[in-house]
Amino acid sequence: MQSIELDDILYRILTTSTEVTAAINGGVYVLGERPDGSTLQDVVINTLTTSGENRPQLATSNVNIHVPDIKVNIGGQPQRKADRETLREIVAAVKAALKAAVIEGLTIRLGAENILREVSAPEHYANIRVEWFIAGTKE
Repeated sequence: MQSIELDDILYRILTTSTEVTAAINGGVYVLGERPDGSTLQDVVINTLTTSGENRPQLATSNVNIHVPDIKVNIGGQPQRKADRETLREIVAAVKAALKAAVIEGLTIRLGAENILREVSAPEHYANIRVEWFIAGTKE
């Protein structure tokens, strides 16, 4: 299975989840398709690796949940910090959608999760690793 096909599957899972679409005020995008300068709560997906064409196949994808920072006043200084509550809610919705997905011949396992600061924009993003086990014979 090609990485583009895995991206398509993730896209379908997330865009058809009413929990996910209700939790974000932006969109779900494949890497490179998120609008430049977006200040919305967006989900960006991409597949990092696939183990080749022989089966069973292993693959790893990213689901990145972008959330604008909130403005806070610390020590009399305005600062931007991660909107942890919003990140928590969207991460929960995304994880629920992924865990509920049933796709014949594919097993989805949620891997590492981390909150990272986006250096090119005033936002943080949650990164969820999705690990795939693709069974069956070569197509």
